[in-house]
Amino acid sequence: MKQLLTFNKLLLFACTSMYFGTGWSLVLFSFPVAPELTPDNYYMQFVPQVHAATQFFTYMTMVMMACCILFIISEWKTPIKWYPIVVLALVILATLLTIYFIFKYNELMEAGITDPIKLQEILNKWMNLNIIRVSLWTLQWLTMAIYFFRIDLKLSQKHE
Repeated sequence: MKQLLTFNKLLLFACTSMYFGTGWSLVLFSFPVAPELTPDNYYMQFVPQVHAATQFFTYMTMVMMACCILFIISEWKTPIKWYPIVVLALVILATLLTIYFIFKYNELMEAGITDPIKLQEILNKWMNLNIIRVSLWTLQWLTMAIYFFRIDLKLSQKHE
């Protein structure tokens, strides 16, 4: 049982790492080229990737929520429970941000934009919302990293 619970925590950390990496990849590599996107070239550089990411991350988010709940239940009587509670709250916030604010811009871009000014306006709004989402993803990752650092520190102190 202990190994299953450890695997659950590692799976949660892997998922937060995927969001962390994807988010920072957007900020570092995709956002800088956004001004170069035009109505003629944005679709193939944006829509299929966002669609594929949305499909994958929808399921991964469900896995993350399940992992958080199992983690919370397994640590309910300990102070460690706050790590998965924080991660779960951040996952829910990022999900709500995505569903209620970001998806509408995804849909506009998928529908096709022919006006270059409108495209840049939509991309800017999308990028600003994604900076908030990347911040939430970074906090998820940091929470799990701190949890594992804390565990590692305790193990190191036991061996001294």
